[in-house]
Amino acid sequence: QVQLVESGGGLVQAGGSLRLSCVASGSIFSIYDMGWYRQAPGKQRELVARITRRGYTNYVDSVKDRFTISRDNAKNTVYLQMNSLKPEDTAIYYCTSASRTLGPMDNWGKGTLVTVSS
Repeated sequence: QVQLVESGGGLVQAGGSLRLSCVASGSIFSIYDMGWYRQAPGKQRELVARITRRGYTNYVDSVKDRFTISRDNAKNTVYLQMNSLKPEDTAIYYCTSASRTLGPMDNWGKGTLVTVSS
């Protein structure tokens, strides 16, 4: 099993920045891709960004050029740098991992709340 623990959420004004971190523990050898999902009030959970073990990334269109996902495999940590935040970025952000490249996410953190005020 893999445990994922997020940190870095909080309240920020529109235009500001936050960096989310997620540390993985447990069966870390089984982790291939890592990613961030988010769920806003009344909306479905959506993929924000995903990164493979080799560093290939993809993003949802709404965050391209504003968010950057990265990972430090030595520290078993994935990051999400969020710049130029907008009120519509307000959501609970979940760290996820997959046990094969481009496979389904099969481990989830408990989430961290990001609130962007206008």
